[in-house]
Amino acid sequence: MLDALWERRALLVSGKGGVGKTTLAAALARAAVTAGRKVLLAEVEVAPEDKDVPSPLAALVGTRASGAHVTEVSPGLSFVRLSPIEGQRLFLQDVLPIRLMADAAMRTRALRRFLEAAPALREMGILYQMLHFIRRTRPDGTPLYPLCILDLPATGHALAIAALPDTLLSVMPVGPIGRAVREGLTLLRDPHLTGALLVTLPEPLPVSETLELSTAIQRHRIPIAAGVLNRMPDNPFSPDGRAAVERLLDTHGPHLGQRALGRLDRARDAQARLAGNLPAPLLTVPELPVTGRELVERIATYLARPTPASPEAPSPGRAGARS
Repeated sequence: MLDALWERRALLVSGKGGVGKTTLAAALARAAVTAGRKVLLAEVEVAPEDKDVPSPLAALVGTRASGAHVTEVSPGLSFVRLSPIEGQRLFLQDVLPIRLMADAAMRTRALRRFLEAAPALREMGILYQMLHFIRRTRPDGTPLYPLCILDLPATGHALAIAALPDTLLSVMPVGPIGRAVREGLTLLRDPHLTGALLVTLPEPLPVSETLELSTAIQRHRIPIAAGVLNRMPDNPFSPDGRAAVERLLDTHGPHLGQRALGRLDRARDAQARLAGNLPAPLLTVPELPVTGRELVERIATYLARPTPASPEAPSPGRAGARS
Protein backbone atom coordinates (compact mmCIF):
# COMPACT_ATOMS: atom_id res chain seq x y z
CA MET A 1 0.00 0.00 0.00
CA LEU A 2 2.79 2.44 0.84
CA ASP A 3 4.52 1.83 -2.49
CA ALA A 4 1.25 2.82 -4.18
CA LEU A 5 1.09 5.99 -2.07
CA TRP A 6 4.62 7.05 -3.00
CA GLU A 7 3.81 6.70 -6.72
CA ARG A 8 1.28 9.54 -6.56
CA ARG A 9 2.18 13.16 -7.17
CA ALA A 10 0.10 14.60 -4.31
CA LEU A 11 -1.16 13.23 -0.99
CA LEU A 12 -3.73 15.32 0.90
CA VAL A 13 -3.62 14.55 4.63
CA SER A 14 -6.85 15.46 6.39
CA GLY A 15 -8.71 14.78 9.60
CA LYS A 16 -10.25 16.39 12.65
CA GLY A 17 -8.10 18.34 15.09
CA GLY A 18 -6.37 16.27 17.75
CA VAL A 19 -6.06 13.02 15.78
CA GLY A 20 -2.32 13.45 15.10
CA LYS A 21 -2.72 14.53 11.46
CA THR A 22 0.28 16.87 11.38
CA THR A 23 2.54 14.32 13.06
CA LEU A 24 1.40 11.70 10.53
CA ALA A 25 2.09 14.06 7.62
CA ALA A 26 5.64 14.60 8.87
CA ALA A 27 6.16 10.85 9.43
CA LEU A 28 4.81 9.99 5.97
CA ALA A 29 7.25 12.46 4.43
CA ARG A 30 10.18 10.89 6.31
CA ALA A 31 9.06 7.38 5.36
CA ALA A 32 8.73 8.36 1.69
CA VAL A 33 12.27 9.78 1.70
CA THR A 34 13.51 6.53 3.24
CA ALA A 35 11.78 4.72 0.37
CA GLY A 36 13.79 6.78 -2.10
CA ARG A 37 11.28 9.47 -2.99
CA LYS A 38 12.05 13.18 -3.19
CA VAL A 39 9.34 14.89 -1.15
CA LEU A 40 7.94 18.38 -0.81
CA LEU A 41 6.11 18.58 2.52
CA ALA A 42 3.61 21.45 2.58
CA GLU A 43 1.09 23.03 4.87
CA VAL A 44 -1.54 25.70 4.30
CA GLU A 45 -1.30 29.19 5.72
CA VAL A 46 -4.59 29.54 7.58
CA ALA A 47 -4.66 33.33 7.79
CA PRO A 48 -2.45 36.15 6.41
CA GLU A 49 -1.32 37.08 9.92
CA ASP A 50 0.11 33.56 10.34
CA LYS A 51 2.71 33.93 7.58
CA ASP A 52 5.54 34.72 10.02
CA VAL A 53 4.39 32.41 12.82
CA PRO A 54 6.67 29.37 13.29
CA SER A 55 5.20 26.22 11.81
CA PRO A 56 4.56 23.19 14.05
CA LEU A 57 4.89 20.93 10.98
CA ALA A 58 8.25 22.47 10.09
CA ALA A 59 9.44 21.96 13.67
CA LEU A 60 8.45 18.28 13.51
CA VAL A 61 10.84 17.71 10.59
CA GLY A 62 13.61 19.84 12.09
CA THR A 63 13.42 23.23 10.38
CA ARG A 64 12.36 26.73 11.41
CA ALA A 65 11.07 27.63 7.97
CA SER A 66 8.24 30.14 7.58
CA GLY A 67 6.87 32.15 4.68
CA ALA A 68 6.09 30.90 1.19
CA HIS A 69 9.59 29.87 0.05
CA VAL A 70 10.79 26.29 -0.23
CA THR A 71 13.35 25.26 2.40
CA GLU A 72 15.51 22.16 2.06
CA VAL A 73 15.22 20.26 5.33
CA SER A 74 17.47 17.31 4.54
CA PRO A 75 18.51 15.33 1.46
CA GLY A 76 15.30 14.40 -0.33
CA LEU A 77 12.98 16.45 1.88
CA SER A 78 11.88 20.06 1.41
CA PHE A 79 9.26 22.14 3.20
CA VAL A 80 6.97 24.98 2.13
CA ARG A 81 3.97 26.81 3.51
CA LEU A 82 1.31 27.32 0.84
CA SER A 83 -0.10 30.84 0.87
CA PRO A 84 -3.25 31.98 -0.95
CA ILE A 85 -1.61 35.32 -1.78
CA GLU A 86 1.51 33.62 -3.16
CA GLY A 87 -0.59 31.31 -5.29
CA GLN A 88 -2.61 34.24 -6.61
CA ARG A 89 0.61 36.09 -7.44
CA LEU A 90 1.91 33.06 -9.36
CA PHE A 91 -1.37 32.89 -11.26
CA LEU A 92 -1.16 36.57 -12.25
CA GLN A 93 2.45 36.07 -13.35
CA ASP A 94 1.32 33.30 -15.68
CA VAL A 95 -1.60 35.18 -17.23
CA LEU A 96 -0.26 38.74 -17.43
CA PRO A 97 2.19 39.53 -20.25
CA ILE A 98 4.83 41.08 -17.97
CA ARG A 99 5.85 39.69 -14.58
CA LEU A 100 6.24 43.18 -13.15
CA MET A 101 2.56 43.79 -13.83
CA ALA A 102 1.65 40.87 -11.57
CA ASP A 103 3.91 42.10 -8.78
CA ALA A 104 2.46 45.62 -9.11
CA ALA A 105 -1.09 44.27 -9.07
CA MET A 106 -0.45 42.28 -5.89
CA ARG A 107 0.79 45.45 -4.19
CA THR A 108 -2.57 47.10 -4.81
CA ARG A 109 -4.38 47.24 -1.50
CA ALA A 110 -7.87 47.04 -3.03
CA LEU A 111 -6.98 43.91 -5.03
CA ARG A 112 -5.41 42.22 -2.04
CA ARG A 113 -8.47 42.94 0.11
CA PHE A 114 -10.67 41.46 -2.60
CA LEU A 115 -8.52 38.34 -2.97
CA GLU A 116 -8.36 37.79 0.80
CA ALA A 117 -12.10 38.28 1.28
CA ALA A 118 -13.29 35.79 -1.34
CA PRO A 119 -13.05 32.22 0.08
CA ALA A 120 -13.06 30.57 -3.36
CA LEU A 121 -10.18 32.76 -4.52
CA ARG A 122 -8.19 31.93 -1.37
CA GLU A 123 -8.57 28.22 -2.06
CA MET A 124 -7.75 28.81 -5.72
CA GLY A 125 -4.46 30.41 -4.65
CA ILE A 126 -3.58 27.36 -2.57
CA LEU A 127 -4.46 25.00 -5.42
CA TYR A 128 -2.51 27.05 -7.95
CA GLN A 129 0.61 27.17 -5.81
CA MET A 130 0.42 23.39 -5.37
CA LEU A 131 0.08 23.04 -9.16
CA HIS A 132 3.10 25.31 -9.55
CA PHE A 133 5.29 22.95 -7.54
CA ILE A 134 3.93 19.84 -9.23
CA ARG A 135 4.62 21.38 -12.66
CA ARG A 136 8.25 22.21 -11.88
CA THR A 137 10.78 19.99 -13.61
CA ARG A 138 14.52 19.45 -13.80
CA PRO A 139 16.48 20.17 -17.00
CA ASP A 140 16.00 16.52 -18.03
CA GLY A 141 12.22 16.88 -17.75
CA THR A 142 11.75 14.80 -14.58
CA PRO A 143 9.66 16.31 -11.75
CA LEU A 144 11.55 18.47 -9.30
CA TYR A 145 9.19 17.27 -6.57
CA PRO A 146 7.88 13.80 -7.51
CA LEU A 147 5.74 13.64 -4.37
CA CYS A 148 4.00 16.52 -2.59
CA ILE A 149 2.48 15.77 0.83
CA LEU A 150 0.02 18.46 1.91
CA ASP A 151 -1.05 18.74 5.54
CA LEU A 152 -4.50 20.35 5.42
CA PRO A 153 -5.18 22.42 8.55
CA ALA A 154 -8.76 21.22 9.12
CA THR A 155 -11.48 19.08 7.64
CA GLY A 156 -13.15 22.16 6.18
CA HIS A 157 -10.09 22.92 4.04
CA ALA A 158 -10.17 19.46 2.52
CA LEU A 159 -13.81 19.96 1.57
CA ALA A 160 -13.17 23.51 0.33
CA ILE A 161 -10.37 22.34 -1.97
CA ALA A 162 -12.50 19.40 -3.11
CA ALA A 163 -15.45 21.67 -3.95
CA LEU A 164 -13.35 24.48 -5.43
CA PRO A 165 -13.15 23.36 -9.09
CA ASP A 166 -16.91 22.89 -9.41
CA THR A 167 -17.55 26.22 -7.66
CA LEU A 168 -15.22 28.24 -9.88
CA LEU A 169 -16.12 26.47 -13.12
CA SER A 170 -19.78 27.29 -12.52
CA VAL A 171 -19.02 31.03 -12.60
CA MET A 172 -15.83 31.16 -14.72
CA PRO A 173 -15.92 28.21 -17.14
CA VAL A 174 -13.52 29.79 -19.66
CA GLY A 175 -10.49 32.07 -19.65
CA PRO A 176 -7.27 31.71 -17.66
CA ILE A 177 -9.01 30.91 -14.37
CA GLY A 178 -11.13 28.26 -16.04
CA ARG A 179 -8.04 26.69 -17.62
CA ALA A 180 -6.17 26.67 -14.31
CA VAL A 181 -9.14 25.16 -12.51
CA ARG A 182 -9.51 22.43 -15.14
CA GLU A 183 -5.84 21.58 -14.72
CA GLY A 184 -6.37 21.40 -10.97
CA LEU A 185 -9.40 19.23 -11.53
CA THR A 186 -7.35 16.81 -13.61
CA LEU A 187 -4.83 16.57 -10.78
CA LEU A 188 -7.30 16.27 -7.91
CA ARG A 189 -9.57 13.64 -9.46
CA ASP A 190 -6.99 11.32 -10.96
CA PRO A 191 -6.41 8.41 -8.54
CA HIS A 192 -3.00 7.78 -10.10
CA LEU A 193 -1.90 11.36 -9.31
CA THR A 194 -3.67 12.33 -6.09
CA GLY A 195 -5.03 10.65 -2.99
CA ALA A 196 -6.57 11.81 0.27
CA LEU A 197 -5.36 10.23 3.51
CA LEU A 198 -7.98 10.42 6.25
CA VAL A 199 -6.45 10.30 9.73
CA THR A 200 -8.52 9.31 12.75
CA LEU A 201 -8.39 7.68 16.18
CA PRO A 202 -9.75 4.29 17.30
CA GLU A 203 -12.77 5.78 19.06
CA PRO A 204 -16.44 5.86 17.99
CA LEU A 205 -16.85 9.63 17.45
CA PRO A 206 -13.64 10.24 15.43
CA VAL A 207 -14.46 7.23 13.24
CA SER A 208 -17.99 8.56 12.61
CA GLU A 209 -16.58 11.96 11.64
CA THR A 210 -14.03 10.32 9.33
CA LEU A 211 -16.70 8.31 7.54
CA GLU A 212 -18.74 11.51 7.08
CA LEU A 213 -15.66 13.22 5.64
CA SER A 214 -15.10 10.26 3.35
CA THR A 215 -18.63 10.57 1.98
CA ALA A 216 -18.25 14.31 1.41
CA ILE A 217 -14.91 13.97 -0.36
CA GLN A 218 -16.22 11.21 -2.61
CA ARG A 219 -19.13 13.45 -3.56
CA HIS A 220 -16.55 15.73 -5.17
CA ARG A 221 -14.78 12.75 -6.76
CA ILE A 222 -11.50 13.19 -4.88
CA PRO A 223 -9.92 9.70 -4.62
CA ILE A 224 -9.28 8.38 -1.12
CA ALA A 225 -5.92 6.65 -1.02
CA ALA A 226 -6.08 5.29 2.52
CA GLY A 227 -7.43 5.67 5.99
CA VAL A 228 -4.94 6.00 8.84
CA LEU A 229 -5.99 4.72 12.25
CA ASN A 230 -3.61 6.49 14.60
CA ARG A 231 -2.65 5.61 18.21
CA MET A 232 -3.98 2.07 18.06
CA PRO A 233 -3.41 0.54 21.52
CA ASP A 234 -1.49 -2.68 21.75
CA ASN A 235 -3.52 -5.75 22.62
CA PRO A 236 -1.21 -8.05 24.63
CA PHE A 237 -3.81 -10.76 25.28
CA SER A 238 -4.44 -14.09 23.65
CA PRO A 239 -8.08 -15.22 23.86
CA ASP A 240 -7.25 -17.44 26.85
CA GLY A 241 -5.27 -14.67 28.53
CA ARG A 242 -8.11 -12.21 28.05
CA ALA A 243 -10.57 -14.65 29.60
CA ALA A 244 -8.28 -15.15 32.59
CA VAL A 245 -7.96 -11.40 33.16
CA GLU A 246 -11.73 -10.94 32.95
CA ARG A 247 -12.27 -13.69 35.55
CA LEU A 248 -9.73 -12.01 37.82
CA LEU A 249 -11.42 -8.63 37.48
CA ASP A 250 -14.84 -10.14 38.10
CA THR A 251 -13.52 -11.67 41.33
CA HIS A 252 -11.99 -8.46 42.67
CA GLY A 253 -14.66 -6.00 41.54
CA PRO A 254 -14.30 -2.74 39.56
CA HIS A 255 -10.74 -1.92 38.64
CA LEU A 256 -8.76 0.28 36.29
CA GLY A 257 -8.04 -2.86 34.30
CA GLN A 258 -11.66 -2.96 33.21
CA ARG A 259 -11.33 0.52 31.74
CA ALA A 260 -8.22 -0.61 29.85
CA LEU A 261 -10.06 -3.64 28.49
CA GLY A 262 -12.95 -1.42 27.48
CA ARG A 263 -10.57 0.85 25.58
CA LEU A 264 -9.14 -2.17 23.74
CA ASP A 265 -12.65 -3.26 22.80
CA ARG A 266 -13.58 0.20 21.52
CA ALA A 267 -10.39 0.35 19.50
CA ARG A 268 -11.04 -3.06 17.98
CA ASP A 269 -14.64 -2.13 17.12
CA ALA A 270 -13.54 1.19 15.63
CA GLN A 271 -10.95 -0.56 13.50
CA ALA A 272 -13.50 -3.07 12.22
CA ARG A 273 -16.06 -0.35 11.49
CA LEU A 274 -13.57 1.79 9.63
CA ALA A 275 -12.15 -1.12 7.63
CA GLY A 276 -15.67 -2.22 6.70
CA ASN A 277 -16.95 1.18 5.55
CA LEU A 278 -13.99 3.14 4.22
CA PRO A 279 -13.56 2.73 0.43
CA ALA A 280 -9.78 2.44 0.72
CA PRO A 281 -7.12 0.39 2.51
CA LEU A 282 -6.64 1.01 6.21
CA LEU A 283 -3.21 1.74 7.66
CA THR A 284 -2.91 1.26 11.43
CA VAL A 285 -0.27 3.14 13.42
CA PRO A 286 0.45 1.96 16.98
CA GLU A 287 0.28 4.10 20.08
CA LEU A 288 3.83 5.10 21.04
CA PRO A 289 5.05 6.57 24.38
CA VAL A 290 6.94 9.52 22.85
CA THR A 291 6.10 12.94 21.39
CA GLY A 292 7.45 15.56 18.98
CA ARG A 293 10.25 14.76 16.55
CA GLU A 294 11.00 11.45 18.27
CA LEU A 295 7.43 10.36 17.62
CA VAL A 296 7.75 11.38 13.96
CA GLU A 297 10.91 9.32 13.59
CA ARG A 298 9.40 6.30 15.36
CA ILE A 299 6.30 6.34 13.16
CA ALA A 300 8.41 6.85 10.02
CA THR A 301 10.54 3.86 10.98
CA TYR A 302 7.39 1.81 11.59
CA LEU A 303 5.97 2.81 8.18
CA ALA A 304 9.23 2.12 6.39
CA ARG A 305 9.73 -1.32 7.94
CA PRO A 306 10.09 -4.19 5.47
CA THR A 307 6.88 -6.01 4.61
CA PRO A 308 6.93 -9.58 5.96
CA ALA A 309 7.60 -12.11 3.23
CA SER A 310 4.70 -14.15 1.92
CA PRO A 311 4.96 -18.00 2.04
CA GLU A 312 5.80 -18.01 -1.69
CA ALA A 313 8.68 -15.56 -1.32
CA PRO A 314 12.27 -16.85 -1.29
CA SER A 315 13.76 -17.32 2.12
CA PRO A 316 16.60 -15.01 3.28
CA GLY A 317 19.05 -17.85 2.94
CA ARG A 318 18.42 -18.24 -0.78
CA ALA A 319 17.71 -15.79 -3.56
CA GLY A 320 16.56 -13.08 -1.14
CA ALA A 321 20.00 -12.87 0.47
CA ARG A 322 21.39 -10.61 -2.28
CA SER A 323 18.87 -7.88 -1.59
